[in-house]
Amino acid sequence: MRSRLFLKIYLTLLASLAAVAVASAAFVWFGRGEEDLSWQSQRAQFVAALIPPDMDLRSVEATLERLSKAFGADIAVYDRGGRLIASAGRPLPRDIRERPWRHGRGTFHTMVTELPDGRAVAARMERPFRPVGRNPLAYLALIAGVIGLAAYPVVRHLTRRLERLRAGVDAWGRGDFVARVPANGSDEVAAVAKSFNKAADHVERLIKSHRALLANASHELRSPLARLRIAIDLYEKAPDAKRKEEVVRNLAELDTLVEEILLASRLDHVEKLDAPEPVDLLAVVSEEGARNGVEVSGTPATVTGDARLLGRLVRNLMQNALRHGGPPVTATVSRTESTVELRVRDHGPGIPESESARLFEPFYRPSGRSEAAGGWGLGLALVRQIAERHGGAVRYETPPGGGASFVVTLPVHPGLAA
Repeated sequence: MRSRLFLKIYLTLLASLAAVAVASAAFVWFGRGEEDLSWQSQRAQFVAALIPPDMDLRSVEATLERLSKAFGADIAVYDRGGRLIASAGRPLPRDIRERPWRHGRGTFHTMVTELPDGRAVAARMERPFRPVGRNPLAYLALIAGVIGLAAYPVVRHLTRRLERLRAGVDAWGRGDFVARVPANGSDEVAAVAKSFNKAADHVERLIKSHRALLANASHELRSPLARLRIAIDLYEKAPDAKRKEEVVRNLAELDTLVEEILLASRLDHVEKLDAPEPVDLLAVVSEEGARNGVEVSGTPATVTGDARLLGRLVRNLMQNALRHGGPPVTATVSRTESTVELRVRDHGPGIPESESARLFEPFYRPSGRSEAAGGWGLGLALVRQIAERHGGAVRYETPPGGGASFVVTLPVHPGLAA
């Protein structure tokens, strides 16, 4: 099982090499056959020229003697019927049809050449009198074997990386969300590993965020629930308008907190808005300012986004300033060539520099702040999420003269950008 992919790739490579080797061997083999036929024809013409049909027997024997000494061979000439005419060297069969070509001292190579006039010349020698060819199949098998051995580590390296990738994915699937896979190299396997690690990082962040959100939300829900329980008990014993108002206020706080938790969870799962449209930010800010008693000024500016989410962003900033800052609270909208800026300022005590970096964390509680006073909740964290989903950002500034100022920067609607 472990090497199933490796065997598929490696056996495919070996099969391809074998097919190429067989095809090449067949080509060389048939080519060599044609070459042998050509060599045999030329050899027959050469021998016929040395001992022509009209040569007398003495001249034939003299020629055979010279050839026998020159090549160290036993040579004989036979007539059309296969009977011996003349010979030189050690005796050869008197009839060519007998063919006992083995000599007592070892095995010799024998060559029989059919002449055009019907005669036959037999030559027995230690080395064949013809081109010595080597078996092409042996060479091709050797080449295929060398390539197969050289390809083994390459294929094994590739499949081993895939196995590591599979092992990492399996570990991650079993719940080990910190598991990652090696992403060395720049090929397709490395690209898949990098994509997996990127997705795993994103999922791990979401899980951590949800765990922190759940833990903080459960803690934050405990206070209004406890107050609500006490208020209901007191109202049951002695009903009055003040205690009823306390019950309603705690219910409203719970409703707001649950709504913020659901919205934060939904924004964690989306990277782009569903149906963005042009929104007049100054109109949204003016509406929220009238609802919360905040002074609004600025110039009209159109951005692309979700009017409901932008309204929530403005509302959270204003309510945060009213709750944690000091009056007066103002909101200003301004525009540059490519951006729209919303600035919400209060004139309260401000925020220490050491705390400003963590302002936008969910449910962050500044040091020294009592539980009764409450933390930042999800309000500013939602402001950051909404701003980022609209392609913008939010930051905290300490304005001259004190107080606190939150600045949201959004891109101008493309149709209106200069």
